[in-house]
Amino acid sequence: MKMNKTMLLGEIATRSGIPADECGIVLKTFEKVLCEELTRKLYRYGGWILLLIALFVSVTVLGQTSERKGRPVQTIRGMVVDGDSKYPIPYATVRLSDKAGMGTTTDSLGRFIIPQVPVGRHTIEAAFMGYEPGLFREILVTSAKEVYLEIPLKESVNELSEVVVRARTNKEEAMNKMATTGARMLSVEEASRYAGGFDDPARLVSAFAGVAPSVSSNGISIHGNAPHLLQWRLEDVEIPNPNHFADIATLGGGILSSLSSQVLGNSDFFTGAFPAEYGNAVSGVFDMKLRNGNNQKNENTIQVGIMGIDVASEGPLSKKHKASYIFNYRYSTTGLLNLDGGTMDYQDLNFKLTFLRRKPELSQYGEPA
Repeated sequence: MKMNKTMLLGEIATRSGIPADECGIVLKTFEKVLCEELTRKLYRYGGWILLLIALFVSVTVLGQTSERKGRPVQTIRGMVVDGDSKYPIPYATVRLSDKAGMGTTTDSLGRFIIPQVPVGRHTIEAAFMGYEPGLFREILVTSAKEVYLEIPLKESVNELSEVVVRARTNKEEAMNKMATTGARMLSVEEASRYAGGFDDPARLVSAFAGVAPSVSSNGISIHGNAPHLLQWRLEDVEIPNPNHFADIATLGGGILSSLSSQVLGNSDFFTGAFPAEYGNAVSGVFDMKLRNGNNQKNENTIQVGIMGIDVASEGPLSKKHKASYIFNYRYSTTGLLNLDGGTMDYQDLNFKLTFLRRKPELSQYGEPA
């Protein structure tokens, strides 16, 4: 049988012989003491209860993410630009083709960041309405250094009734707008994948059609022309033969280039049909560019190889103004081992300082050898 408070007080008064008013006072006093005691207990032990709840939630979250901690991860960042105007493309889609659900979109300045990418080789695809998708294959992601990519997209003009979308990479096209045929872009990603390249830009282009490499030197013979007829350019400035021990075995060649692929950016290599700006070129043109350093955080690299020891570093000079630096210093293996009485020793230093305070950007570079 259910009883309310009034009926309960009447029943207590009948059985105890105490008036109902006094029983009501006793019941109210008991309720007040019970509430005060419960409040005191909660105030005293409430912190422990919250701590136990927080520990339970933490264990649950760690249990869900424990599977991801078995493999190192790294960040891929970069910029998506128009292939012709070089202006950034905002709100373009960038994703990893071999990792479902891993991707992002560019911001209003065309920049993107994909965090927590497992180390290894990945294929990155960028797409935007009105452009052909840009595809970069076999991008190496390491745990020691984040990957920076500049993805150019080519404008696509199609009728809406017959839209055909095909994946295409622009690495076959030169950066020079005046180039028509006989030109190819050498990207930063390709430079580290050529077999037998020795981090030498001259040896990297020996795999191209129409180029005959030399066994004893890095001289480049294009379509049967002598290596000294090749024009070398660095940051749009014509330079002499940029090789160590130049013109000893082959006129126009050397044993090893004084430029390292650690600082090499996207460059153009011409085997014919030169634009008018390359007026002194006869056999070919190697128009090299130095890449900008990381303007967000410092990164250092030490590389030991058969040709010597390389020490490279890049990072921001001023995060406020997006200024950056990059340099690479190399010392020869023959100098370390003191071979040939020091006659084959060499060392070189490449650096570039970039200031993005206002457009156009201001760059200072050097290559003492």
